[in-house]
Amino acid sequence: MIVWVNGTFGVGKTQVTHELRRRLGRGWVADPELLGFAVHRMRPPALRRDFQDDPVWRHALREVLRDLAHRLDEPVLVPMTLVVDAYADEILGGLADLDLRHVTLTARPETVRRRLRSRGGPVRDLWALQQLERCTAALAAPRFATHVDTDVRTVDEVVEAVADAAGLELRRPREPRATAFLRRRLVQLRHVR
Repeated sequence: MIVWVNGTFGVGKTQVTHELRRRLGRGWVADPELLGFAVHRMRPPALRRDFQDDPVWRHALREVLRDLAHRLDEPVLVPMTLVVDAYADEILGGLADLDLRHVTLTARPETVRRRLRSRGGPVRDLWALQQLERCTAALAAPRFATHVDTDVRTVDEVVEAVADAAGLELRRPREPRATAFLRRRLVQLRHVR
């Protein structure tokens, strides 16, 4: 099974997928950005671009996810913004024969801006801020449903809504607030790009 957690940059996809894995008691977080960074590092700077625009990345991503889905007897959790229709057709369509569940996290732009500021400031996330309006508009389309609103929900509540939307049973309880705070900070630090 593949659970694709979509949403604009800064909406909380990474936190949600890592907490979803913990609450499921199983699963593997397969971060497509890592594959994109690998493709970048193999090329000279003049040939680097947004890796989603690169057919090599899209093909490799499909193959890696397909391989994981066949080899693992646990959910493969994919936190990735995907808003270009042609790329969604290519990637998600290329995985349609598998057990693919697609959930999109949503939030008002002001909520996302606040979350991005909390991650380290506007300079670090300038690119994400520049993509906000484009991504928010694209993700409102019916093709990117099932939508899970994150505006007034805690991470735990979002995880529970995603699990419900994807038909997954959570096996572990919520953590105490202090433990959850520390775990989420560690996830945030590990994903500083």
